[in-house]
This record gives sequence, C-alpha cells and structure tokens, in this order.
Amino acid sequence: MDKAPNHTGRRPPGTPPPETVPFGAEDIPAAEKAARVGAVFESVAARYDLMNDLMSFGTHRLWKASAVDWLMPRPGERILDVAGGTGDMAMRMARRAGGAQAIAQAGGAVTVIDRSAPMMTVGRGRVAEAGLGAAIGFAAGDAEALPIGKGSADAYVIAFGLRNVTHPDAALAEAYRALQPGGRFLCLEFSRPRWPLLKPAFERFAREVLPRMGRAVAGDAESYHYLAESIRRFADQERLAAMVEAAGFGCVKVRNLAGGIAAIHTGWRL
Repeated sequence: MDKAPNHTGRRPPGTPPPETVPFGAEDIPAAEKAARVGAVFESVAARYDLMNDLMSFGTHRLWKASAVDWLMPRPGERILDVAGGTGDMAMRMARRAGGAQAIAQAGGAVTVIDRSAPMMTVGRGRVAEAGLGAAIGFAAGDAEALPIGKGSADAYVIAFGLRNVTHPDAALAEAYRALQPGGRFLCLEFSRPRWPLLKPAFERFAREVLPRMGRAVAGDAESYHYLAESIRRFADQERLAAMVEAAGFGCVKVRNLAGGIAAIHTGWRL
C-alpha cells in the first residue's frame, strides 16, 4: 500500500535533511539557489557593467585585462566564457585573439554560456555593436551541466561567476570534462585581501557601500547585499586552489590582484 503523503512539514524518520547552500548571508535549500541567483541577475542586468565600474572604481577592467593577458587566447582556440552573460570578457578575449575576422578564418570561437537570459540579451547587443558577432556566440546553460561535449574546448574562463554557482565543485568538474587534454582553466574571482589594513576596509565597503550604490544606480539594494555576502562567504585563495586541484587540474597557480581583493586561479587539463 502506498504511504499517505506527509502534510505535517516534518521529515519521515531516517530521511536526511535537505542540502543547504550559501545565498548571501543565509543558508537556503540547494534546489532554490539557481532561481534566486537568476532573479538577482535579472534585476541588475541592464546596469551590471556600470555597477562593476562603480563598485571596483574601474579596477575590474585591469583585473580582466590581467586575466586575458595570462590566458593569451589565440585565434584558432575554442574558448568557453562561462557565466559571462554581458559579453565583457568574451569581447576582451576575442580582441586579444585578433578580432572577428582572424578568429573566423582560424576556425576558433568564443562561446558565452549563461543561465540568465536578460544578461545574455545585454551581451548580444554589445557584441553586435562591437562588430564581433562572427567570433562570439551565446548559449543558455548551467555551469554544472554545460551544453557541450566532452573535450570540446581549448580554454575555459569564468569571471566573477563561480561563487554564484550552487555547487562550485560540480562546476569545476564540468570545466575539466569540457576541456580537451592540454586545455587551460582560468577563474577570476573576488577573494581575501592579504594586506592587514585592507581587509577590514574592503569588508566594510562591501557590506555598507555596495548596497547603497545598488539602490542609487540600479534601484536594487537587496541584490547588492547578496553580492557582497557572496564574496564574504566564498572560498579564499588556498581553498579555491585546493578545489581546482581536486577537480583534476594540474599546475594550479594563483595570482593575487589589488592585494588579494581579487585573484586569478589557473590550471591545466593534463
């Protein structure tokens, strides 16, 4: 006989508690995080890049330039830009690889993969305006289940996106699966300041100033509360490096930026 449904809100005996994951300052059921993160980025999509300029005082441009310099993309490479909805990193990589014509002639491509349709709408418009449509494509997809075959990419990049993934370790495993042997992994992410006086100043800025900026510029303080807390609760440099190694990558290296406010992690699919 089938068991009667449980309407009490209590777990049946022996049933494990639901998995919870960080979302801002709170812990929520893992099954809810993707939708809630999606709502955040739907809210901020139109002003996302402007807010990046304001909340980093423009230094995110230097950090992204450093990441692209370290990656050294080439025109014939198939590059994944995961969680890269607005196309900012993709355009930087395409230009560094020689532009749309050079990439098309060499058979390469930069593919942006993102869950957020509003972010990709912004990205498609920017890419078209820049004349890079022949080099950059967009695909809806989840970092934990990429819509591509095994070993089909030469490089995988995720910039300021890994901390928003429900299961970062699963995303790293997918990055490993997606890369061919000899492929390059690169993650640019906020991290932990290494200078003693910088850490409390950065934490106070993220906690108090970012939400005010969000309210004034994007009309959304709550989303920037989430973004600030997501930075605070994400893995530091050493822990993330260990996660990258655990996913199977070799030759893992870390480069701190702005005293550790952000960091680049790289590895190779050996």
